Amino acid sequence: MRASKFLIATLKETPADAQIISHQLMLRAGMIRKVAAGLYNWLPLGLRVLRKVENIVREEMDKSGAQEVLMPAIQPSELWEQSGRWEMYGGELLRMKDRHGRDFCFGPTHEEVITNLISNEIRSYKQLPANFYQVQTKFRDERRPRFGVMRAREFIMKDAYSFDINAESLQGSYDVMFDTYMNIFTRLNLGFAPVEADNGSIGGNSSHEFHVLADSGEDAIAVCEKYDYAANLELAQALAVGGERQAPSAEMTKIDTPNQRTMDDIVKSTGLPIEKTIKTLLVKGSEHDVVALILRGDHELNEFKAEKHPLIAAPLTFIESDKEIIAAAGCSAGSIGVVGLDLPIIADLSATNISDFACGANNDDEHYINVNWGRDCEEPEAYDLRTIIAGDVCSRAGDDDSADAKITIKRGIEVGHIFQLGTKYSEAMNATCLDENGKAVVMHMGCYGVGVSRIVAASIEQNHDDRGIIWPEAIAPFDVAIIPIGYQKSELVQKTCDNLYQQLSELGVEVILDDRKERPGVMFADSDLMGIPHRLVVGERSLEKGLIEYKNRRAEESEDLNADDILETIKTLLKT
Repeated sequence: MRASKFLIATLKETPADAQIISHQLMLRAGMIRKVAAGLYNWLPLGLRVLRKVENIVREEMDKSGAQEVLMPAIQPSELWEQSGRWEMYGGELLRMKDRHGRDFCFGPTHEEVITNLISNEIRSYKQLPANFYQVQTKFRDERRPRFGVMRAREFIMKDAYSFDINAESLQGSYDVMFDTYMNIFTRLNLGFAPVEADNGSIGGNSSHEFHVLADSGEDAIAVCEKYDYAANLELAQALAVGGERQAPSAEMTKIDTPNQRTMDDIVKSTGLPIEKTIKTLLVKGSEHDVVALILRGDHELNEFKAEKHPLIAAPLTFIESDKEIIAAAGCSAGSIGVVGLDLPIIADLSATNISDFACGANNDDEHYINVNWGRDCEEPEAYDLRTIIAGDVCSRAGDDDSADAKITIKRGIEVGHIFQLGTKYSEAMNATCLDENGKAVVMHMGCYGVGVSRIVAASIEQNHDDRGIIWPEAIAPFDVAIIPIGYQKSELVQKTCDNLYQQLSELGVEVILDDRKERPGVMFADSDLMGIPHRLVVGERSLEKGLIEYKNRRAEESEDLNADDILETIKTLLKT
């Protein structure tokens, strides 16, 4: 591609509304342009990258045995009503009516459509297992679309759906997709981690997220290098800390704590370390009006874990009004404690581990110190309620190696998610087939998504410097940039560049020849900004010495190479 014939739409200044580096660089490099909130045009440069990501995803999905289909973006409400999600999905579902007044939506995902399709096409277990995928536009009406294509309303996604005769077979399909995703992100040459995750509103059983690791990532991930373990903070198991509970060493005593409402206030008043305090949170229960949740003073409630407890109403709802709190506990929020509390109590594992602790006395401006489970109050139900923190022991560690298996917290950008859906959708939509005994059985489903357009942004978040993008070679828009010095003035430079451009193109190398009437500094800056991995600078003085300047985008310095060896050098670098 000659630059004079290619839309190079680079910007010198960073647009004011671009907050994160990928959004800034995608705009400055001329990859995208905003149409409306969360809606973007993809310019030629950006589309080249997007298509390369798509191709890698397609190739690996095809290798896995999955079959490509294409389903409509607009979906009838009847299918969503059949699955029970028409109302449940909420405001992200863009609903519309056709000219006849019939309800439709712009699909954010395709579980309903694929289940309806397969329920009419697959009749026998002999046709299973089967996996069908598409690469297609989705729409989710985000309340606050932001960060460019990272959290856009319209986006490109690869979604796949597997169908199996039973749960055991589904596990096999799931394992194949797990390996396929590992291959996809390895080929993309991204630093990534598969992460144990929560299924969320999509439903089903086990799931994994795939995160590109980047400091700017929205998601916090608990990682243990020793056991190759990673889990979303929502799901990561937090073991009890502090060792075994010690025997009581003092009598429970009530103390006055006027105007002391926070844990910091109590720590300062009692002189106890915060690890010797507990805090009580009140939430709505599924079987009781109110349930008390207990955590150690220095720990934070993990709302996702709490919501999964059968005694806690979903969605998790805190008791927050003074009137409700006083009615439930007999005091204001800052003075609630476990002694004499007439409510179901669920305590975090670490909170059940401490002795001689401080807590509220269920009277305003009063607290107890030296409280002990079993002696001064009933033993609570122990449950993992807290958010894991850096330095905690990995849940996979044994007693002998716990010192070496510490959790670190990393940031990640979710770019893929795989689910075992089980029979959630197939049962609701009557997707059955005949088993080997001729009996109709409900098929088991899996769901596997990759955010194709989000990968482009995530890759930039992980690979950039102060000059611009540094693409992994597998998805770079061009392999090589040829920068002439005096293309319009020197016949030697022009002839050399044209020949080099033709020869590299014939080798299958994707080349951009910058034949614009621009200063060298502008061409260098654009090449760096766009992230072209390899740059060749052709000047008359260097050619007279038999040299061409070469620079790798990741290198600080350039080097002079023998002009006669350039083709072989590029072939070696690109492994063509």
